[in-house]
Amino acid sequence: MQLGLGLPIGTPRVLTDWARRAESSGFDTLALLDRLAYHNPEPLVALSVLAGATSRIRLQTEVLLGPLRATALLAKQVATLDVMSGGRFTLGIGIGGREDDHAAAGTPVTARGRHLETQLTELRRIWHGKPYQNTTIGPRPGIPGGPPILIGAFAPVALRRVARHGDGFLCAAPLACADRLVRTVQDEWTAVGRSGRPRLVCQVNVALGSAAAPARAAIAAYYGRDDWGVPIADPKELLDTVAAYRAFGADELVLYCYADDPAQVDALARALDLT
Repeated sequence: MQLGLGLPIGTPRVLTDWARRAESSGFDTLALLDRLAYHNPEPLVALSVLAGATSRIRLQTEVLLGPLRATALLAKQVATLDVMSGGRFTLGIGIGGREDDHAAAGTPVTARGRHLETQLTELRRIWHGKPYQNTTIGPRPGIPGGPPILIGAFAPVALRRVARHGDGFLCAAPLACADRLVRTVQDEWTAVGRSGRPRLVCQVNVALGSAAAPARAAIAAYYGRDDWGVPIADPKELLDTVAAYRAFGADELVLYCYADDPAQVDALARALDLT
């Protein structure tokens, strides 16, 4: 099982330091969340900067809110990042559940699912070099058809998108709830005639030691609720959690850290015996 590091969103200027430490410590992926009506960095812009500051580590959105963005521009931005990072980018995408994000973008929240369905089809067409609105949009991604797409979802209709449009499933649900979601995704995958199984990427919140209290406050502010994603603070609990997700069959576990201090990277690497 691979291990990714979800980057903090409170202080964008420290992210280059985080990225370099994560790469040198042995993490496999850097990931960023996405909201519009918040003070987080825009993930495609931020990951483009981090691509230039690193050479090996993969870059991933978890999840980019696709319906907030114009499809043609999104296709160009993703393809550019894919090419200029040497094929290190994975697009994690979803609809977003916050009404304020959609209000700020001027997109109807009630149509976001249908919008994403159309958008995913059009992104693939653009990346294959097919006409879009009577023109073509480049650059062409390094892989025909574009970089890998992971789809984040909870509802049954959204889980079906993984089979129709994705290469894998981003599961943000706690492990106790994840089995039902993963089985639904696999059933849909089989039903549409796809071989093998979708890539499974899970995520948990972490903030070791004394960083846990401010991290919990940051998580509550970001999600607008106090009971969402209490961070793991104890190294032993972290090891047990990683082992549980490995046994569950996750291909990757992304550790989202809401503590701004880059020393958290080193502490996590030591706890996981990566260095």
